[in-house]
Amino acid sequence: MDAIMKDLRFALRLVGKNPGFTSIAALTLALGIGANSAIFSVVNGALLRPLPYPDSDRLSILTIDRRDLGHRFTVSKADFLILKERMRSFESLAAFTPDRVNLGGREPERVSAMWVTADFFSALGVPPILGRGFRPDEDRPGSPLVAVISHALWQRRLAGDAGAVGRTIILNDRSCTVVGVMPPDFMALRKTDIWPILQLDPPTRHSPFLYRLVGRLKPGVGPQQLGAELVAMHGEVLSAWPDPQKSDWAFAAEPMKEYIVGDVRPALVVLLVAVGFVLLIAMANVANLLLSRAATREKEIAVRAALGASRWCLVRQLLTESLVLAALGGGLGLLLAQWGVDALPALEPGNLPRLNEIRIDRGVLLFTALASLMSGVLFGLAPALQISRTRLNESLKEGGRTVTEARGRQRLRGLLVVAQMALALMLLVAAGLMVKSFARLKEVDPGFEPAGLLTAQLSLPETRYPKPPQKEAFYRQLAERLRHLPGVRAASVSNSVPPESLDIVESIEVEGQPVPAGQNRPLAEELVVGTDYFQALAIPLLKGRPPAPQDKADAPPVAWINETMARRYFDGDAIGRHFHAGGFGPEDPWITVAGVVGDAKHNGLRAEKAPTIYVPYEQYPFWGGQMYLMVRAARDPLSLVADVRREVQAMDSSLPLANVRTGDELMDLAFGRTRYQTTLIALFALLALLLAAVGIYGVISYSVAQRTHEIGVRMALGARPRDVIRLVVGQGARLAALGVALGLIGALALTWLMKNLLFGVSATDPLTFASIAVLLAGVALVASYLPARRASGVDPMIALRRE
Repeated sequence: MDAIMKDLRFALRLVGKNPGFTSIAALTLALGIGANSAIFSVVNGALLRPLPYPDSDRLSILTIDRRDLGHRFTVSKADFLILKERMRSFESLAAFTPDRVNLGGREPERVSAMWVTADFFSALGVPPILGRGFRPDEDRPGSPLVAVISHALWQRRLAGDAGAVGRTIILNDRSCTVVGVMPPDFMALRKTDIWPILQLDPPTRHSPFLYRLVGRLKPGVGPQQLGAELVAMHGEVLSAWPDPQKSDWAFAAEPMKEYIVGDVRPALVVLLVAVGFVLLIAMANVANLLLSRAATREKEIAVRAALGASRWCLVRQLLTESLVLAALGGGLGLLLAQWGVDALPALEPGNLPRLNEIRIDRGVLLFTALASLMSGVLFGLAPALQISRTRLNESLKEGGRTVTEARGRQRLRGLLVVAQMALALMLLVAAGLMVKSFARLKEVDPGFEPAGLLTAQLSLPETRYPKPPQKEAFYRQLAERLRHLPGVRAASVSNSVPPESLDIVESIEVEGQPVPAGQNRPLAEELVVGTDYFQALAIPLLKGRPPAPQDKADAPPVAWINETMARRYFDGDAIGRHFHAGGFGPEDPWITVAGVVGDAKHNGLRAEKAPTIYVPYEQYPFWGGQMYLMVRAARDPLSLVADVRREVQAMDSSLPLANVRTGDELMDLAFGRTRYQTTLIALFALLALLLAAVGIYGVISYSVAQRTHEIGVRMALGARPRDVIRLVVGQGARLAALGVALGLIGALALTWLMKNLLFGVSATDPLTFASIAVLLAGVALVASYLPARRASGVDPMIALRRE
């Protein structure tokens, strides 16, 4: 221990005596370690840390699996009531559905809500910090409306009043009693302001399918037992609600954590690999710095060895110096990581799961410490072993040159540069593919015109608009008022906004095309729309007529379909043809195709073109009164917000206007996650490129300095400056070529890992691979040319006198 403390004190003195070297090495490591710690904090918060619920591994999400599609769908209240009554695998089972609701008061606002049944909080195992959860009888139809609110809403709207429990608030124009306040950091599946009780009436039919289920398994219940019971429950549901079609579906259970983070796992893994490469490149740079400094310490090491220091003692001292540098880099890196984590909410597009759980905690501190320790050992070990092999006689001779050791160190420096080049190329190829993928995504035609579009959300409370004709009259009159505003070209309503907020997917059956029993009916996207919807979104009407005021509830059912559906099911001749959507009983009438419109994106820009149905909102049986306004502006759409709000207030002063966005903002949201991933990988790749360029520049510069005598001799014997440039650049070119070759092989493996993140581009896109290889080779040649140009200006007489 005494020897180690002596080594530590000596290392600290050495670090203080060389502030320039120390600063460069520590900052280089800080960039690598800081980036790793920041991304690890994201991975730790989203993927590794258990969900913040007791025994969270026992929580499952239940959905419906359409096995022919591989997608998961919501369940019906008929399904939930049967499962809740008869399943034995769960301690508790609750239904939930997200929503936005009107919160009344002096300043009405739209707040995020999740309607939940009584067992929701007991299933999660998290009680309110104030008040209570729901009682079992409170989710029965006819019971008073009660709700649990978030800590943030409690502070914002109720001033953190300890007497808030029992207070009455106005929710969708109904009196609602607050029974509890959740903890500050509580979040279930999504950020939510209020959890009203979900009261389900006895079902009269199997559909609609509107709910997801969360359940807490009993201790000891495993996946096989749960799966077997879900199969049995499938039979129970079919017995209660016979399906003549005998569709191929099943109930599916998924661990809650996988349900929350499953779709972002590949992207986070790729980001973690990317920052790992950055750290390796930074370590290689510092190792090269240590090797370059070794030339000035040969006599010091030789004297130590001559005085009896063993090779192990020398290696230990040199490793201690490396670990001190790593500790400094780790400390600076932790500061950079904290800055990155603090900046994450501003940079993240808003759909990263568990964002509120991302922070610098003990796990991240431990990771940073381990990364610093491993870095210190890895970048310090090879230089330490090389330096400790110094030959005493040659090193102690005044002016002696240790040619063998110099060549050994030169080979090691070359290998480090090759590794940097290979890693940098792998990252640059990944970044190039992501950039190209993002560019292809930007080129996708959304099928509507975002520019000049204004959207906003409204919800009509059931207490004042209990009947469909009242809702229909409100939206019809509001749309008419908006159409007469100056600067408005068209105005309409819909239940969703493009390009990625699709709410409804329906089973369909085309007249004359029966689906064989045992097979699933095909699916189509369905939107509920008003008159002038297609004009408001600038979706072209290809055939037939536009929606008209006469398409009311008592009129024959009609619909507009997109071009994809017309081609797939009607051979392009769809006008006047008939189909069923959702309901297939004798009481369900055929729907007549009134028009064909262009394809538009409603389920994400990455989604393939899918059959789409547009139904007049007056004719949709499950329409609940929550709609989006669609306004086509002749000028800046944001300039119409005040006018639109004024018209809404004129019709009903208690209705808040929510989610006001332009079409361009909707597109930005659709690009958000891809842009975020692309930006991070591109930044890491550019950092890797910079470090690799500095690395090869440093190696070639050091080589030129060591070969000054040789270059002087060559020039004295007749070598021209361009010959010297060719000699030096050739050395860098050979290192770059080997690094590029190895990097191309590695890039094939890395891009295979990220293939699911790409859109419209192959993971082995030859143009990207070739262009990145040329780019990196060009950077390496430029980095080699600079010291080569300096070498070509060496005066032979001065170079010879130096030796």
